[in-house]
Amino acid sequence: MASTTEHTGSEALGVGSIVGESFSILFKNFITVILLALVPTLLSSMIAGMMVGADVALGAADPDFSTSSGVTTWVLTILLQVVFYALTTALLVQLAYDAKLGRRLQVGRYFAPALQAAIPVAVLTTVAGILTGFATLALIIPGLWVYAVFSMVAPAVVIEKAGFGGLGRSAALTKGYRWPIFGALLLIGICAGIGGFLASFAAGLLEGVGSWAMTAGFSVVAAFGAGLSGISVALIYARLREIKEGVSVDQIASVFD
Repeated sequence: MASTTEHTGSEALGVGSIVGESFSILFKNFITVILLALVPTLLSSMIAGMMVGADVALGAADPDFSTSSGVTTWVLTILLQVVFYALTTALLVQLAYDAKLGRRLQVGRYFAPALQAAIPVAVLTTVAGILTGFATLALIIPGLWVYAVFSMVAPAVVIEKAGFGGLGRSAALTKGYRWPIFGALLLIGICAGIGGFLASFAAGLLEGVGSWAMTAGFSVVAAFGAGLSGISVALIYARLREIKEGVSVDQIASVFD
């Protein structure tokens, strides 16, 4: 759990350093990161494809909202994708700390904590997304601010076992650093967005091969964005713990030893 020591200095978050290290960890462990992100992403895409059709799951066609069953299926598909995204993030948070410390990656060890955290992370991520959406409708700046407030939900749940208290923990941890956090996540998001564009382009190239080939191609490229995002969130969380509580990455990673 969190240390009771509170550091009150005005240390910088180090946005450039975090973004650079996120890419470094990604490329040094590229195959492992992509595979770890790809498995949940591909499963999510395939299951969604079976539920609503591959074209709809990829965004190439509109969902069927003409019947209540169509709406229900679409909502279930979205919820399923959120759960798989939460699982991916929980896996990558653990990998990021082993990679940062230069330790041997132990992928098999990551799954039990990730599975335990998946549902709380998914629920809290959904709640945070709804709050961000409402704030954005009111005014764009508060929306971005709210996004940063709850950005540390996943590591709080995975590392600290915060459970459904993850929203409050994230809010406390990000206090005083929300705009720098948003800046870092924006840069990462732009890179992930480029990955999403490439995923759509790859899906278009595979259109003649078949919808399931399109799904596979999309998932492979989308895994890049998920991997980069998960790593960056883990590094931001570690930096916040270091600044505000004097907790080192070694201490954070020791939770899983």
